[in-house]
This record gives sequence, structure tokens and C-alpha cells, in this order.
Amino acid sequence: MSARGVARLAAAVVASGLVAAAVLTGAGRAAADDGTGQSQSGATATIGALKTYGEAVVHGTDGDERVSAGLFEMSVDGGGTLQTYCVDLHNPTQRDAKYHETPWSGTSLGANTNAGRIRWILQNSYPQVNDLAALARKAGAGTLSEQDAAAGTQVAIWRYSDGAHVDAVDPQAEKLADYLEKNARGQSEPEASLTLDPPAVSGRPGALLGPVTVHTNARTVTVVPPADAALTGVRITDKSGRPVTTAGNGAELYFQVPDDATDASAELTVQASTTVPVGRAFTSESRSQTQILAGSSESTVAATANATWAEQGAIPALSAEKNCAAGGVDITAANTGDQPFTFELMDTEHTIPANTSRTVTIPLQEDQVYDFTITGAGGLERRFTGVFDCKTQAAESGLAAQTLSEPSPASVGGTASDVNLAATGGDSATGVITGVAIGLVVIGGAVLVILRRRENPTD
Repeated sequence: MSARGVARLAAAVVASGLVAAAVLTGAGRAAADDGTGQSQSGATATIGALKTYGEAVVHGTDGDERVSAGLFEMSVDGGGTLQTYCVDLHNPTQRDAKYHETPWSGTSLGANTNAGRIRWILQNSYPQVNDLAALARKAGAGTLSEQDAAAGTQVAIWRYSDGAHVDAVDPQAEKLADYLEKNARGQSEPEASLTLDPPAVSGRPGALLGPVTVHTNARTVTVVPPADAALTGVRITDKSGRPVTTAGNGAELYFQVPDDATDASAELTVQASTTVPVGRAFTSESRSQTQILAGSSESTVAATANATWAEQGAIPALSAEKNCAAGGVDITAANTGDQPFTFELMDTEHTIPANTSRTVTIPLQEDQVYDFTITGAGGLERRFTGVFDCKTQAAESGLAAQTLSEPSPASVGGTASDVNLAATGGDSATGVITGVAIGLVVIGGAVLVILRRRENPTD
């Protein structure tokens, strides 16, 4: 592994840690929200091993590096299995990292004009096309094993996702890669498996708060009411106030809040079993390399939305979303109250007038860890956390590919169970970084990051 490659890995973990406290002002009270502030949407899964793969060679400024290329397998929370390819060649894959379904706009694909070609490759190659004899004939590849097909597909994807100069080692896999690259055509981003829009609403007690619209490719979704619904009296209904327990695509859901409800908040969840559309992106907040979906079994998907209500004053509905094109995180605040809603982030004060919704983009640097906590009167607290990961390493200057001698778990400053570099390869002359010490101290909202690095050459 190159020293510069490990420096980026370390930066991915702590990179300019950021804690932002925002104080909201207004006459209204709001109850505490103990969620993370980031609404779940779609499938959540844990990445496993590189299951079906071959070898490739990445040609870089530091020479040629052998890498493993192929399909990963993920286990979906609640049941199901996903198959994915990597769209982030030079980053490592961390063993057992948790991934969640993500719009392209929240990844490097959002600014990649070739993202649609990658989706074409996924739909026209292995494993979506499992007739390998027919695929080999189209590619002029003679015969293709599953390993050859996976390697050739991954190589073609890397050429578009990372702009990499990469070739498959096996001649048949290389012919498939060339065929896929040459014939790929742009396609649109697939819809999410399940999402709720908007993810946050607000209003007065005694009213129907919403609508929250269901978007899904599942036939029906199960609507799970707030956990404390029996105590608060909050119900999930349709526009007419009738209770809703199941819904379909396009259905509009409402929070029905009793007239005498004290200022508070609640969350609803919808769940379904469906296949996740090919081409959906998956990201990890631990900075494990970005993946793109190649195949899905029937899998459990879920989405959440929250509601906030108050008798008077400002009533904010807060949500956040990564915006790679804008270079930051979009914080959306919808104020349905009768007084302005004012908050401060990054030393800048923002005011949302009554009955107005605005989006504020918080600028971030690549690989920056962010942790925004917005607090207000009555114990309101919404926290937005993550890692701003919007570029592939090929888009950055002076960084070489990370390498490993075999496609099995290996470690960087830890044990074999800590970091899995299965998607990359190398030779025995590669230098190994033996220690990365990271100190992160938060004092009064300030963050101190201490990074020490040393490299010891090994055989």
C-alpha cells in the first residue's frame, strides 16, 4: 500500500472533524428528538466478502498494480442479499461496514457524466445476464467463467466510475470489459426502493401534519405508527383522517395530532419487501468504498419520517441530505409556525420566516467528518452526522492506488477483522504502513485532530 493511499484512509476516518452547535430561537416550544436527524430510506446492509472475482492491473503513475476485481455480497438488515460492484477503486473496503441505499447525488456518481453508462453495464452484464455463453458471444470472448464475467464487468465499471486505466488479466475478461465499455449507453438513475417525501413535517396540534408521500417499487408497504402512539394519541392517517396500516406507491400519509397534545415530535416508519433496483448506490459512513447494486434478492427496505408540533411560535421541520454537486450538506428547514425561525451554523446566522421553507448548504471538504447538532427551545435536538465522500481518488491529484497482495482481509494499523482491502491488489514489494494514530478531542464545540503516521518497509 502506498503511503499516500494510507494517508487518505486516515483522513477518511477523522479528516477535519467538525462539530457545529446551532441555537434556534422562537416563541414556540418543541420536544426533544432523540434520533440521529438522518432519515432512513431504502435498504440497509452489511458488506461481506468479495465473492466472485478475477484479477486486473491498474496502470498508474507509480507503476502497474494488480488488483482483485469482482462482486461483493451484502446481507440486508431484516433479510435479503445484495450483490455489488465497487465504484471507488482506490479506497479500501472495511470488513462488516454498514451501508445504506443512497441517491447518486450523495456520491461521486452525482457529478459523473458517465454514471448512466455504468447502469447500462450493470443491466447488460453479469449477474443480470447469467447466460455466460450468450454474453461471451456478444463480447467475442470465447468462453466466460463467472469469475471472468465479474472481473470484466468490474473493469468496465472502473473505467467510467474512476476514469482508471485498468485492464483485466484474463484475456476473455478483458474482451468483455472492452465490449461493455464500447457499447455502454447513458441511462437514468433508478428510483429508490422505498423513500418518504418529505422526511420531516411540522404544524399545530389538532391538525393533520403532512402529507408525507410514499415512493416505492414494492406492491405495498406496512405503516408502523410512532412507538408511543398509545400514550400521545398520535395516529397515522390518510387525508380524510382514516387510520392507515398499509399503503402503496404514491400514497399520502399524515400525522393526526390530538388538540390537547403538548409540544412534541413523533416518527413513523414504513417497511416493505422488494428487490432493490439495479444501479442504486450504497455508501458507508465509515468511509468504506462506495458500491453500486448489481443484483438483489427479495429484501427488507424501510423509510422514516418525523413530525414536530407546537402551540405557538416557530415550528421547524428539519432534514439533511448530502449534495456533492454543491460541495456540502443541504440542511432544509421548513417553518410552519407564526414566528421566524433563526439558527446559526458555521458562524453564520440563518432566518426562516414564518410559513417558509429554505435549504442552507453547509460547505465541506472532501473526506470531512461532519456532526451538526441543532438545538432549540423546549429541548428540540436534531443531529446530522456523516462523512462527506463525493470524489473518487482518480479525481484527486498525486494519489496512488492502495494495494494488497491477495484478495483476503488485511489490516491497516489493526487486525485482519478491522479492514478488508479485498477490492484491491498488489505485489510483495509494496510498503506497509504499520501505524496510524488518531486523536480526536472535542472541547466546547471545537475539534482537535492529531494524526501521526510512520511507514516501515516490509518484504
